[in-house]
Amino acid sequence: MSEIVPVLERFLRYVRYDTQSDERSTTYPSTEKQLVLLRDLAAELRDIGLSDAAIDEYGYVTATIPPTTRKSTVPTIGFIAHVDTSPEMPGANVRPIVHRRYDGGDLVLPDDPSAVLRLADNPPLAEQLGHDIVTASGTTLLGADNKAGVAEIVTAAASLISHPEIPHGPVRIAFTPDEEVGRGTTHFDVSRFGARCAYTMDGGSRGEVETETFSADAMTVTFHGFNTHPGYAKGRMINAIKIAADFVHRLPADRLSPETTDGHDGFVHPYVVQAGVERTSVKLLIRDFRTEGLKEKETLVGALAREAVVGYAGAWVETVVEESYRNMKEVLDRHAEVVECAHEAVRRAGPEARTRAIRGGTDGSRLSFMGLPAPNVFAGEHNFHSRLEWVSAQDMEKAVEVIVNLCRIWEERS
Repeated sequence: MSEIVPVLERFLRYVRYDTQSDERSTTYPSTEKQLVLLRDLAAELRDIGLSDAAIDEYGYVTATIPPTTRKSTVPTIGFIAHVDTSPEMPGANVRPIVHRRYDGGDLVLPDDPSAVLRLADNPPLAEQLGHDIVTASGTTLLGADNKAGVAEIVTAAASLISHPEIPHGPVRIAFTPDEEVGRGTTHFDVSRFGARCAYTMDGGSRGEVETETFSADAMTVTFHGFNTHPGYAKGRMINAIKIAADFVHRLPADRLSPETTDGHDGFVHPYVVQAGVERTSVKLLIRDFRTEGLKEKETLVGALAREAVVGYAGAWVETVVEESYRNMKEVLDRHAEVVECAHEAVRRAGPEARTRAIRGGTDGSRLSFMGLPAPNVFAGEHNFHSRLEWVSAQDMEKAVEVIVNLCRIWEERS
C-alpha cells in the first residue's frame, strides 16, 4: 500500500504542535493550544476529500468517509484518537528524531545524554530490529500518545478515499482534546457521532487489541486541623500536615501501590498533596479491574484516615469519592463481534493478534458505557508520558493496514 508512506511524515509534523492539556484548567478544552492542531486536522481532512470535516464548539473534530459498498446493511463504524499530550512532561518544542534501521544498540538522545533508550530496559525493542524508531531529543515527551493514532487514522482515510474500489460502509472519524486529564468524552455526543462501534487507536505494541481497563475512582481525603501563631501554639495548634503525613505512612508499603503491583492487581496511589496547617488534602487514585474492588480499597483508605485523626484531639477528616471510569470489559463482553473484527483485522495485517488488559484507561472506557463499544487498538506507542517515549514507523504502517482491514471486514460480514 503506497499510501502508507505518509504516516511517518504526518506524525513528524503533528508532534511539533504543543498540545499539552492542563488538569487545573476550568475551560474546555483545557488549553487553547490544542485547538491549533484540531483546526488544522479539520482542514487536512477536507483537503483529502472528507467534505463534512468540521470542528465544534468543544474542539471535537469529526468527519465521514462516505461508503463505497452497494450493500445497505453495513453499519457505520468509527475511529477515534486524542490530540493532547500529558501535563506530566514538557510537550513544547518537541524535536523528533528518526533512528533508521534500529540495530539493537542504545539510543542516546542528544539534547540530554543521560536520556538513553536501552534494549535491556525496553523489552519491546527486541521486536523492532531493522525498524525506524522515532524518539524525541531527550528533554520532552515525543507525543506518540496519541499523535501516532491521529496520523494513522488520517493516513487510512486518505488511502480509502484514494481507493474507492475498496468496499466499506460509512466510516466516522473523531479527534478529541483532553483525554490525558480525564475529560476527553465530557461533551462527546455519541448519538450525533452515529456509529455502531468505534476503535480508539491509542495502544502499544504491534498486534495488541485492548478490551479491558481498570475501573477507576478518584478519592480526596481532607484533614482539618487548627492554625495559630507558632510561638503561642502549645496546646492549641492541630497540624493537618502532620496528620496527613501520618495517614500516608499508614498506607500499605508492600502491596496495593503502583510500585508493588502488576498484572490484574489494583492499587491505591496518593499523587497530589495540597498542604496547610489548617487544612491538608491528599488526592488518591483508586484502581481495580473489579469494580466492586474499588469499594474495598476506599473502605480501607477511609479507615486509615480515621485512625490517623484519632491521635490529634480536635481534628477531623472528610472523604470524597468521584467516579472516573469503569472497566470497558463489562460492556465489550456483550459485543463480541466488535472485538473479533479487530482481531481479524490484525491477523490480516500480519502480526499475531494479542489481547491485553490496560493498567489504565482510555476514552474507550467511558465511550463504551455511553453506548459506543470501543476497544483500543495498537498504535505503536511505548514509554507513555516519558522523555524516553518512542514509536516504530513500521508499527504505525501496520496500524494503518488494520484500520483499512476493519473497514473491509465490517462490509464483508454485513
